[in-house]
Amino acid sequence: MTVTLAEPLAGLRELLERYAAERGGLPGLLPGLTADPGEGGWIPVAELARPPYDLLAGLIDHISVVRDAPRHVRAALMWKTYAYWHTMPMALGWALNRRVPLMPFDETVYRASDTGITIAATSIRTAVLPGDPLAGAPGTVVVDDLGTAVREALLTAQLPLIRAISRLTKVGERNLWGSTAESLVHPVRAFADTLPPGAHPADLLAAVGDPVGGLIDFTADGYRRRTCCLWVTLPDTEPCATCCVSASSAKNT
Repeated sequence: MTVTLAEPLAGLRELLERYAAERGGLPGLLPGLTADPGEGGWIPVAELARPPYDLLAGLIDHISVVRDAPRHVRAALMWKTYAYWHTMPMALGWALNRRVPLMPFDETVYRASDTGITIAATSIRTAVLPGDPLAGAPGTVVVDDLGTAVREALLTAQLPLIRAISRLTKVGERNLWGSTAESLVHPVRAFADTLPPGAHPADLLAAVGDPVGGLIDFTADGYRRRTCCLWVTLPDTEPCATCCVSASSAKNT
């Protein structure tokens, strides 16, 4: 299979590579975003959504931070990890230069690692707006609205996995979409110093709309989720800083 990499993603790749270099790696995502399946070890993400979900169950068990937690809690935490790395490139591409990488579901691959999961794609399309100077470049698709493009990408690439996780473990789909919503917000805030001014994650969420719209409340000093990732249900843990469970006791991280 030929690996394609659209030139419009050069700025995003440079940002991710710099981030990885500064932090000793980017464990959940290939900075270049594309992988050669011939390297071995890569598994199509679509396999996770196939009944009876044996591969999905194995992945949940593999990257569980607390292995004796109920399976639905472990599944929610696994999804929080997966959703973050899968969603990050879309959020940063939108904020950086309004060029959004879209990983087709049947071209997205993953491999398990000691630190969890690494995500990539064997090919990527880049959504750009009309008038973008690189519109028409190989791998680009011109769209009238990037929020709609992100929403369709989420529904195409994440909804099958969310439904599989829900069917396997009975965790609520809204909880899982809450982690996707946070995965759109957090990278834009975390990279704020290196992104152009005016890239506010609230605008991105509003543009995307359902199924992630309305799942984050923005505050003067940050944001708070309206759904729980279920971390707080584990023994001897405190709520995440953005947890909806207890605003007064959540610590800053």
